[in-house]
Amino acid sequence: MGVGIFFIGYFLFEVPSNLIMERVGARRWIARIMITWGAISASLMFITTPLSFYTLLFLLGIAEAGFYPGIILYLTYFIPMTSRAKVISRFLSVTALVGLIGAPLGGLLLKMNGILGLAGWQWLFLLEGLPSFVIGFGVLIWLPNMPVNAKWLSAEEVEWLEGRHRLEEQNSLRVKHLSPRVFLSDPRVVIICLIFIISSTGGNGIGAFVPQMLKSRAEGMWSDSFIATITVIPGLVGAIAMVLASGHSDRTGKRRQHIFVGYTLGGLAYLACSFFSHSAAITLGWLAVNALGERIAASSYWALSTNLLGARAIAGGIAFINSVGNLGGFFGPLIMAEIKTHDHGGYTKGLYFSMTCYIIAGSLVFLLRHIPTAPIQEMSSD
Repeated sequence: MGVGIFFIGYFLFEVPSNLIMERVGARRWIARIMITWGAISASLMFITTPLSFYTLLFLLGIAEAGFYPGIILYLTYFIPMTSRAKVISRFLSVTALVGLIGAPLGGLLLKMNGILGLAGWQWLFLLEGLPSFVIGFGVLIWLPNMPVNAKWLSAEEVEWLEGRHRLEEQNSLRVKHLSPRVFLSDPRVVIICLIFIISSTGGNGIGAFVPQMLKSRAEGMWSDSFIATITVIPGLVGAIAMVLASGHSDRTGKRRQHIFVGYTLGGLAYLACSFFSHSAAITLGWLAVNALGERIAASSYWALSTNLLGARAIAGGIAFINSVGNLGGFFGPLIMAEIKTHDHGGYTKGLYFSMTCYIIAGSLVFLLRHIPTAPIQEMSSD
């Protein structure tokens, strides 16, 4: 419940957040998100009761709401349709690369137990929350709102980019206007949302229990701090796979095939975690294969989604898709906890459930039709 309630706040405020960002500008709004996100994250060090835990997680969801879709929206200002998978993959892969520092740091912070009267988990929340708070002020100073404000772009580059966006906007297959009716009735948007929420339910269901699963299979051989450090491996594997696959996705335009292959591979890796994992190390290896598949799908998924949305629909559209999809972050851990209870504390049935989610999500992509790709009239960068 504590993990899941975060996504309720996220869900409720994501669309308003992106619409506000479009109105007030990326610089101020992304800075606001990061500052409040960091402050509330650090405040988790003060939790003493389940109610305080739930309350702060809900507020954290509200504070963070809009950051991810806001960044995706921001990238569309600068990146044409034909290059988005590669650029989005680079953004997403940074989270895994930061994990090379963040995960071991988390393990070290847990060892600070007792220093200045604070528990290790309190130090973790405090010291990992402060950087977002501080860097938010840097965003407020340096981030350009739009290409025309970017000092590192020449006037000719800005003109070319704006012309490219105008040409892309002429594509009649794109969703032109934002309205609840459009986003609930356009079958393409419905399918895109279903792919996200189903895969997110499966992924978050297992993801919330990965440390516990590894610890149970390590049979006392792995400490909490070691597990916190070693779990960076799947993220790193996924980041590398995503960068490589996204280039192929942009070159070929085969977004749907990448999504299907990625989610199918990720689902089969969950199956292997159940059938062929007899130790924590083997389990970690299959989780790395799962991350590889899921990340192959991710960049093509967001490239396909942003290509569908026109200029007037993209801000609210990205946020709507992301907020609905992230409800899987609420349902996944709750469903997994219930399955785990009926499985006598085991993970086999939960892994089957998550595998099924991934296979269904990957298969749904072939129901998508009439998704815009590159403009018919290509523009030279000369």
